[in-house]
Formats: sequence, C-alpha cells, structure tokens
Amino acid sequence: MVNDTNRPERPRFEPEIIPPDRGGGSSDWRNTPRRESVFTQSRGTERIFVGRVGPLGIALLLLAVAAIAAIFVVAVVGAVLIWIPILAVLVLAAAIFRFLRR
Repeated sequence: MVNDTNRPERPRFEPEIIPPDRGGGSSDWRNTPRRESVFTQSRGTERIFVGRVGPLGIALLLLAVAAIAAIFVVAVVGAVLIWIPILAVLVLAAAIFRFLRR
C-alpha cells in the first residue's frame, strides 16, 4: 500500500443502515410525533430528535422575535435620543461664541 499512492483511502467506519419502521400504522413520516436521526462520527454517536412545532411553540417563537425587535427599536431610539441634548449644547455653545465675538 505504501507504493500505491493513487489508491483511495478506505473508510474508517462502515455506515449503519437502519431500515424504515415497518410496524403498524401509516408509513407517512409526517404523522410520527418524533423522528430520530443517528449520526456516527469518529468521536461517537449523536442522536437528534426532531419534533413538530405546535401552536404554543409558534406563539413562543413569535413572542421571542417580537422581543428581539422591540429591544432593537429601543436601542435605535435611545441612540437617536441621546444626540438631542448633545446637539442642543453644541448649538447653544455656537450661539454664545457668536454673541461674544461681536
């Protein structure tokens, strides 16, 4: 193998083939309440559970998006409002310097 550099490297792990569930009921994947996916990597096996989002989950997601948008709006308005007194002081200072210059 040392002399043959054009040979591809063989896989370190063979993939595990898991057949679909052949139990009773519908075979439509959308009707299952939770699906399980398994990924095998060099450091071990990880499982990912995917579930459907219900009305409460959608409401909480929309609430989180609204909260983030509100925080962004408050930050922008606060940044704009902080410039009002600074501009007022600059205009007042310019008026005083112009008055003293005469």
